Amino acid sequence: MNINKYIIGTLLLGSTGIGLTSCSDSFLDETQVNAYNTEYFKTQAGLDDLITGTYSGLKFQFNYIWACELYTMGVDEFTDANNQIPAYNGYSSVLNSDETGANKPLWDNMYNRIESANTAIQNIPLYYSSTASTYNTRLGEAYFLRAYFYFQLVKQYGGVPLKLTPSNGVLTTYYTRNSQEECFAQIISDLEEAYTLLPTTAAETGRITKYAAAHYLAKAHLFRASELYSSWNSSYKDADLAAVIKYGSEVVTACPLCTDYSALWDYQKANGDNEKVSEVVLAAQFSDDQTTWGRYGNQMHLYYPSVYQDLAGTVRDISGGREFSYDRATNYTMDVFDRVNDSRFWKSFITCYGCNSTAKAPTWTAAQSTAGILPSGATVGGKRFSGSELAIKYIVNDAGDTRYAAVSGDATGVTKNGTMENTHTFVRYFKGENDAFVGQHGNEGYYGVQKRSVALSKYRDGYRIAIASQFGTRDAICARSAEDVLMVAEAYARQKDYTNAITYLNKIRDRAAFTEGEDRSISIDGGQAYKNNTYCTGKGGGYSADGAIYWGKNTYYESNNMEGSVTTASTKTSMHLNSINDILNSAVDNKIYNALTTATGYTSSGDVTYDKVMNFILDERTRELCGELYRWEDLARTKTLQARFNAFNDGNGREGTFDPATHYFRPIPQSFLDGITNESGANLTDEEKAAMQNPGY
Repeated sequence: MNINKYIIGTLLLGSTGIGLTSCSDSFLDETQVNAYNTEYFKTQAGLDDLITGTYSGLKFQFNYIWACELYTMGVDEFTDANNQIPAYNGYSSVLNSDETGANKPLWDNMYNRIESANTAIQNIPLYYSSTASTYNTRLGEAYFLRAYFYFQLVKQYGGVPLKLTPSNGVLTTYYTRNSQEECFAQIISDLEEAYTLLPTTAAETGRITKYAAAHYLAKAHLFRASELYSSWNSSYKDADLAAVIKYGSEVVTACPLCTDYSALWDYQKANGDNEKVSEVVLAAQFSDDQTTWGRYGNQMHLYYPSVYQDLAGTVRDISGGREFSYDRATNYTMDVFDRVNDSRFWKSFITCYGCNSTAKAPTWTAAQSTAGILPSGATVGGKRFSGSELAIKYIVNDAGDTRYAAVSGDATGVTKNGTMENTHTFVRYFKGENDAFVGQHGNEGYYGVQKRSVALSKYRDGYRIAIASQFGTRDAICARSAEDVLMVAEAYARQKDYTNAITYLNKIRDRAAFTEGEDRSISIDGGQAYKNNTYCTGKGGGYSADGAIYWGKNTYYESNNMEGSVTTASTKTSMHLNSINDILNSAVDNKIYNALTTATGYTSSGDVTYDKVMNFILDERTRELCGELYRWEDLARTKTLQARFNAFNDGNGREGTFDPATHYFRPIPQSFLDGITNESGANLTDEEKAAMQNPGY
């Protein structure tokens, strides 16, 4: 279908109040409106509704499977899990211009919202009272949203057709493709307009502010200054990097970092104070109100979990999630953290699960008794664990650990120092296994099967209305000031001002350390919201009163072979960088850097210090932002995607091969190329389609 079918569709806006409610005091608490004709958008009330409806585009990333396909597959952080997606994870031939799973929906949805923004930009000066207190805000929102949607397109496709006026019911089929340079200029111009017009404080929860515009201005300038655009960006770089520092530092000041990293993920109930922390610059608004869901809700809770309900003693419940399991953390993701001192790993990943079905729990066997591996007091036929006890644990250890060995004939059975663990236990490295970023080790290979891994906890949602519900209730963070810290640090690093880069890096690294007296075994995430969920009353995490899958502890001490080290709970750790030498001599990051230098696609600048610092910043982005839908675009813009995919993702060679001439951009959807015409009004020839398509598709 051509672009105009989506553009015209938005003129009869059916989404104006759909799926947008968050808080009782939110501007998104709107009466659902099913249809308007275009005359309604020539009134002040109509334009208010049009802008509100256009906000729905902020939800796109979080609405469906394209969240992981477009943004987290085929990178270093994650590989495919229980549900394999070869097109996006392995750059297989399935990824082509006809692909409709994620590629086409992004194109269609963004242009749909762009049309709405164009209508608002055209009509607000004509039909909105210039003396109204909301005039500047609405116009600023329209400019911001148009820029935001074009930015989403450019990051994925490169240059795209710029359409800056509404169709007004007139079918237009002739389009040319604008250059990347032209697109970035338009995006930055729109964001500058928004920055000038928007207020510093939102009148209602969820609205865009000046600081959201500043955040994306910093981001757009950083992207334009990056390696992917090196064929044309040289004249912009100096000014771009200065703009990153200007706008990014402004956001850091205005939107202070949370004191504790856990506060970002400490979700307790829908529409609660936990969704309004200072660090969040912009969030897509979701709710537990079913009347607002429409076709999609926040589905991010589906994609990262490890499968658990097929292990004896566990049954799927709300606290544990409905595990579609598309994204599996790589060894890179586990190795990029200093897991002794960096709290972010333990505040980002799940390593423990409770028993919620005593009746189905495993028992000690005669074979285990004969093998002499039963723990003291265990009897053949007795339950290994019961409800409200620990059922599953993941040990995130390093090669060289001599404590663990597999139990013959039991995929989840593990001995520790010769005695069998009572839980289902998944060990990263058994005794005698070699360190490797890619390869088979641990229980039956990489934690057993692809559906087993340490699971990202940032999107866990215990407030869903049913065990099988795909609709998440939590707001989704689009932008937070920690990324501004990282963007400013990167801008300084690109200027080779490493002193200021380190100053900014320390803002998040100092926050990442464990504090004095902090219990490092505590695990907090949105799974705990089941405790406030009326659906779960009297039945644990939503299954039965026998217990809950959610477990408020982690395996910090056992994974780090520090059991019994009580003193570590009362001492502060340090993640502080004292000088450039702490980057250059980082054991964690040099291991990654050394693996990269031998990977296909690695390119050296000829300045080892600069290369290591830039590598360090990309690693720091994982440590801080892992799984937050930035990674594919960040590796693409820095042209490190090929090397990092080849070095750290087991999709390399398993499903396809990364082609640097092709895979730094997505294909322009074939349906668009088939639906438009040339200047003469004729359908495009094959040669004209090829000229408009990205290389290799």
